[in-house]
Amino acid sequence: REVEEAHAGEIIMFSGMDKVEIGDTLVTNENSGANAAEPLEPIAVEQPTVRMTIGVNKSPLAGREGKFLTSRMIRDRLFKELDRNVALQVAETESADRYEVSGRGQLHLTVLIENMRREGFELEVGPPTVIYKQNPETGKLEEPWEAVEVRVPEEYMGAVVDLLNMRKGELQDMGLEEGEGLSVVKYLVPTRGMLGLRSALLSSTRGTALIDSVFDSYRPKIQGDIQGRDKGSLIAFADGPSTTFGIEGAQNRGQMFIKPGDDVYKGMIVGIHQRPGDLEVNVCKTKQLTNMRAATKEVKTGVVAPVDMSLDACVEYLAADEILEVTPSLFRMAKNPDMAGKKNKGKN
Repeated sequence: REVEEAHAGEIIMFSGMDKVEIGDTLVTNENSGANAAEPLEPIAVEQPTVRMTIGVNKSPLAGREGKFLTSRMIRDRLFKELDRNVALQVAETESADRYEVSGRGQLHLTVLIENMRREGFELEVGPPTVIYKQNPETGKLEEPWEAVEVRVPEEYMGAVVDLLNMRKGELQDMGLEEGEGLSVVKYLVPTRGMLGLRSALLSSTRGTALIDSVFDSYRPKIQGDIQGRDKGSLIAFADGPSTTFGIEGAQNRGQMFIKPGDDVYKGMIVGIHQRPGDLEVNVCKTKQLTNMRAATKEVKTGVVAPVDMSLDACVEYLAADEILEVTPSLFRMAKNPDMAGKKNKGKN
């Protein structure tokens, strides 16, 4: 209902004022503000620690499902999100069809991407990267660290500790949780090490790990790279629909993301290589036909079910030279053609 006045503790809604941000205090301007109360201290919004690029889907299979495809539609949607998502930051890039989106961790950004996907957007998403800062006092480059708490059955504790140590984590506490029978380990881990860590922990503990993390502080950057994905990708060799015969030959090299009949294109990631390094496979290959066999006689026995990759799993899987294609119903990963061009120039 409409009211003329409100008292302390009451929640009201009003309209008609521009440029009002979360944390601002509105006071009366009667008698030039002489009767106004003291404004409250503004709320400090924590700064983002992870960034990703979001842009127009430019894959050969783009435009088949989505309703919102152009850079203008994506730009309007991203900047509209800033009105209610105060921890988010959006910036223009050198490319007119790609935007840099920064947030409070990988989960913060994947929630935005999932919402846009459900609204009918088609997007091209880059891998998450950490936001570094230079300390004005020391002049040293600093990176964000997170406080991580993992609850897991005791038999998997060794695997959890090994993973966190490989990600340059620092052990803070370890013990048993009363009543639940779970072991609890607390670490400080650089945000770089957190990228892709959740899926690795769930895999090594058979899905039993309970993982909580929160931003801790900025600390001097650790020298060197942090170990990430230890396996390469299976890359599609040609364009076209995948076949049972092609997948049967490729699945011996690793785990597949696709099933027979799925459309693929050259450079698309179709599976996980069982060894380090990428491998090109021809999943569109058809079996040689003779007068003893018809084209419709292809039998689908022997094809292993593909790995079901969620949005979070796809984002965690991405390497620095890979991109994610997001559509209302599908996720496809591929090698970044821009990065491939730079690599080829470097080889020459």
